[in-house]
Formats: sequence, C-alpha cells, structure tokens
Amino acid sequence: MAAMSAPHRPSGILCFDCDSTFITGEVLDLLAEEAGRGEEVAAVTARAMAGELDFEESLRTRVRALEGVDVAAAGRVAARLERTPGIEEAVAAARGAGFLVALASGGFTNVLDNLAPGWGVDHLKANTLEVSDGTFTGRVVGEIVDRQAKERELRALAERHGLPMARTVAVGDGANDIDMVTAAGVGVGYDPKPALAGAADLVLGSGEMAWVVDVVMRLAREA
Repeated sequence: MAAMSAPHRPSGILCFDCDSTFITGEVLDLLAEEAGRGEEVAAVTARAMAGELDFEESLRTRVRALEGVDVAAAGRVAARLERTPGIEEAVAAARGAGFLVALASGGFTNVLDNLAPGWGVDHLKANTLEVSDGTFTGRVVGEIVDRQAKERELRALAERHGLPMARTVAVGDGANDIDMVTAAGVGVGYDPKPALAGAADLVLGSGEMAWVVDVVMRLAREA
C-alpha cells in the first residue's frame, strides 16, 4: 500500500512490525481461528518468529489454512485487534516531531488497510490475501513481505524522502524483523525472540514500548 497521509518532508521515519509489536496479537493466527485451525497455525507462527522455519514457506503453509474462509472474517478480526500499550504515545511523539510512521508487516492488507490511518500510520507495507467469490483462496497475491522486503521498504522510504538511514528507527520482535532492525539508524527489539535480541541496538521488555518516545525525541533533537 502506498503512503496514506505522510508528512511532506518528514524529519525521520519510525517503522514498526505489526504483529506482536504494534498490536498485541498475530493477525494470521486470528484469521486461522475463523477456520477452526487457530492452534495449529499458531504453533507454526511461533516457530517462524523464532527463526526455526523459512518465513515465506511457513507463511504460505499457514495461509493455505484460510482457504474457503469468508472475507467477512477480516472485519471480525480487525475488530478484535488491540494496540500494544505505549504505541499511541510513541506514534503521537513521532508525528509531533515530524516523523513518518510506517508499518512493515507480514500481516495482511485485507485486515490492516482500514485500521492503519486511524492508528496514525502514514505508510503500510503488508501482504494481501487472494479473494475469489467472497472467500479467501488460501494464497497470497504477489511478493511475500519477508525480512528482506521489510528492509527494502525501510530503505526505499528513506530514499524517497531524502533521509539518511541514521534518521530511521525500526521496531520489531521476531526473526523476520532482523534485517530491518539492523539496517535502521536505531534498531529496537520489543520483547524480542532470541534471534532478534542480539541484533537490536535497544531491547525493550513487554510493557516498555513507551521508551520508543525517548528514542524518537533524541533523534528529533539531533535534526
């Protein structure tokens, strides 16, 4: 998805992973619950986020569980999503400092497109579930948003707005966030899996998301 309401000339970029970072749950796991396969898919998700499985292969496997699920399930899942405590403060601080706020997600536009603007998100990059005759086909449209795609998106955003990577902050929790987090000027692991924890500049525990405000304000003062 392209930019939504991005600042004309942002002073920096704050880019979040979505599942278990910007929001408290995993969108795909919640969609799988609609198919009666929530526990099965959640187990694969946990292994993928720990870096035990290839992300693209595991995503395609999990998405196949959604074949035949009515697209209305996306709306029901969207209504259940909760932002991580501290996210609203971090987004408000970033936007107040002139930062562009982005989501680079292995989740799905089918669920996130209508939510992101209300969350203060300027730019969303996510996967799209294929739909046919009002149901999900169990396939993803186009390129998978994996760890490499997340890094490319962050770099492309910085280049598009004439910003050095030093003016970027990336926040994630899983192995598929490693490339984005290490590429950013400041890479933050939020309650991270071990695979990510060693790669982050800053590690925050559960409930500590509001510390991202300090990171943003420090960069804002350096502008």
